[in-house]
Order: sequence, then structure tokens, then C-alpha cells
Amino acid sequence: MEDSDDEIVSVLPIHYSTGHSPDIQIHQFPLLTRPLQAPPSAVLSGKRITARMKPQVRRLEVHVPADTRPEVWNAERTKELGAARAEDDREKNQEPKGKERDGEEPRLSEIRMQSEEVPQKGTYMLGVVRDGHLHLHPISRTHQFRPTLTYLDMLSRKNKRIRTGDDSDSDDGPPPDPDEPAPAPLAKKEKKPTGETREVQVTARKADDKAGGQLQGGLSVVRREMLQAIRSEEDEDWQDLQFYDVMTAESGGSFEGVFSQSDDVLECKTDITTFLKEIQGL
Repeated sequence: MEDSDDEIVSVLPIHYSTGHSPDIQIHQFPLLTRPLQAPPSAVLSGKRITARMKPQVRRLEVHVPADTRPEVWNAERTKELGAARAEDDREKNQEPKGKERDGEEPRLSEIRMQSEEVPQKGTYMLGVVRDGHLHLHPISRTHQFRPTLTYLDMLSRKNKRIRTGDDSDSDDGPPPDPDEPAPAPLAKKEKKPTGETREVQVTARKADDKAGGQLQGGLSVVRREMLQAIRSEEDEDWQDLQFYDVMTAESGGSFEGVFSQSDDVLECKTDITTFLKEIQGL
């Protein structure tokens, strides 16, 4: 079918708004099979979804109360997992402020969804059609949220210490740097046979391998930068956020702020040639 035969169905006026800029973000939950809402059993017990963030490293967390119905939840298991999570939080300086009361036994009562920022290619826009008008608002960042299960690593290490009979809290330390040369094995002390004594001179010389040295040095720098980024994130304190469900009045007010209230006509200052040159792949 030729383009001349295409019929124009409707023409929508376009409105551009920056009322919430740069606070509009895309939050994706790839593993979530239901809406982001607290389970009914948690709502009946007075629990709600909470959130917190680390603005410097752009890390977000959403804490969803667990579904504590007996047919889907093992209350005894939550004690063991809760203790592992509390220990993991203390080790990484991630312990929520005021979460546990004095003398209260920790329990795994929520599911933490932690964000990972996704690079945006180009400019993302939020588009909403209302009353025959298309309203556009720029999106600043995109985050994907997945459950954090690092407390399982802590539990695995604890169980390993129990099996090996080592009750100490220390482990084997951080893994060795794969980019650093392995340390030389300790020489075993052996009894020297009695006899003639001779003097032997030994000279240690570093291999002149510039390419290999640069490669190892480069990888080590990358590893150190990764470790530094992890430490910086752990050192930054969490800031609590107020989470509002989609049906609340606060969410409705924020949604209204997406729509432009101005009737000013926008003027396009980009010609078609510049637009086509900015499209990658053409």
C-alpha cells in the first residue's frame, strides 16, 4: 500500500511539560509477577511498603512486606534467615535505623528490592493522552529492581563454619586478587645432612614483560576501582523515603503534575538534516 493511500485517523496536539523534572523515573521489576502492592495479609496487620535511597550512588531500595500466611510462609525459617540478614547488614553497614527493638529477635519479614541503574540511549519520554491531547514529560533515569539475597551468602558461610568446627566469626578474608602474582609457597624446613658446606649465590630478577605488566596493572586498577565503589556505597547512609500507593491522594496529585497547563506554542529549532544526523546507524 502506498503512503498516499494512508488515511489520517486523528491529529493530536502535543504538550511538553517539565513540572517534575528531573524526578520522573522508570522503575522496572522484571521478576515481579503481580502489582507492586503489599499482600493483603500484611495490610491487615498494619504493614506497608517502605523505601529508602542513597542519592550519591543512585541506589534505591523498596521493602515489600512478606506474605505471612501459614500455607506460604515458614515462620521458623524466618528466624534463621532474619539473623543472617541482620549480621549481613552489620557487616556492610547497611543496618536500617530503628528497625529492631532492643532484645527483639530478628525475623525476615520483608523482601528487599534493590535497584540497578540502566543506561538510557537517547531521551526517554513519558506520554499520556488526555482529552485528545498528548502530554510528554522527560524521564531522567531508568532503574531495574531485583530481590537482594546477600544474606544467603552470610548464612552459607555460617553453616560452613559449623560444619568445619570453627566457631569464630572470622572467615578466610577477601578472595585473592587474580591479577596479582601468587605468593611463593613456604619452603619446608628439612634437616641438612652433615657433610661438605658450599657457598651458593642466588639472584632474583624480575621478568621484563612490559605488555604483561601493563595488562596485570590495568586489571588490578579496575578491581581496585570496583572495591572503592563498593566501599563508597557502604559508607553512604540510607535516606528514608515515603512510599505512596497508586491509589493514594498523594499519587494522584503527582500524576496531575505531569500534564502541562500552558498553551504556549513550542517552536522547533532543529531542521530535518540535524535530526537525521543524530540518529545512530543511519
